[in-house]
Amino acid sequence: MKTHPDTFLGRLALASRPSRPWLHVRASGWWSRVLLAAGARQASWAGQDLSIQILTNANLSGANLTSTDLSAAHLSEADLTSADLTGANLSEADLTGTDLTGAFLGQAYADQAVLNRALLIGADLAHAKLSGAELNYADLTGAELNYADLTGARLYRANLTNAHLSYGRLIGANLTETGLTDADLTGADLTGADLTGADLTGASLIVADLTGANLTETGLNGAVLTGANLTDADLTDAKLTDANLTDAIWSVRTRWPVALGNTMLRRSVPIGGGKWRVQGAGNSGADLEVPLVPVP
Repeated sequence: MKTHPDTFLGRLALASRPSRPWLHVRASGWWSRVLLAAGARQASWAGQDLSIQILTNANLSGANLTSTDLSAAHLSEADLTSADLTGANLSEADLTGTDLTGAFLGQAYADQAVLNRALLIGADLAHAKLSGAELNYADLTGAELNYADLTGARLYRANLTNAHLSYGRLIGANLTETGLTDADLTGADLTGADLTGADLTGASLIVADLTGANLTETGLNGAVLTGANLTDADLTDAKLTDANLTDAIWSVRTRWPVALGNTMLRRSVPIGGGKWRVQGAGNSGADLEVPLVPVP
């Protein structure tokens, strides 16, 4: 948007982009938003030490915080929309209710961080470290979490609709009642994860590792679990209508929904060690008689 120098916004734009680049302007939250709309730029905090700082309700929209140390910082309810936090240290930081919509957090360190009710819509968290982080009720719709480490993280009732978590580490994560509709969990490690009551309708779990996972009452209608490892997983009362289970591996301790137990046994072949591999079309609703032939 172009502004005329004699207009109100034009004068603000000139003030926000002075000829003396060393001039810094401090403004209230409201004026900060007006100045940013007029073309002002956030100061760069890249590489700075802001650990333990109190930045509650701070306006850091679009700020450059790459490799910044924000460990144990207080950032609750702050505005970090479209901020660049690539490689930043957010370990043990408090980001409760913080708006990180469209923010860049690739390779960020956020172990034990608190992100309850945070907005991370469309945020980039690829390769981020979030071990033990709290993301309860957080909105991660469409977020990029490929190869992210969420080991032991708590995501109770979080929204991960259309999120990308391929090859992520979610070992022992709490995903109880989490929304994962159409999420991409290809190759994800969900060993021992708790997905009780989660909604994985249409999700991709191709070659995902769900060993020992709790999938009780989980919605898996239309989900793709081809080649997934369901060894010792608990699928009691799980919904598997139209789920694709081709080549999924399960064990004698895997618990299927009562109505599917015998069907899955007929459709599988033993591969040794008390394990079976699903054969046939892979549709959980199919009633196929499959001969017990060796599987390489």
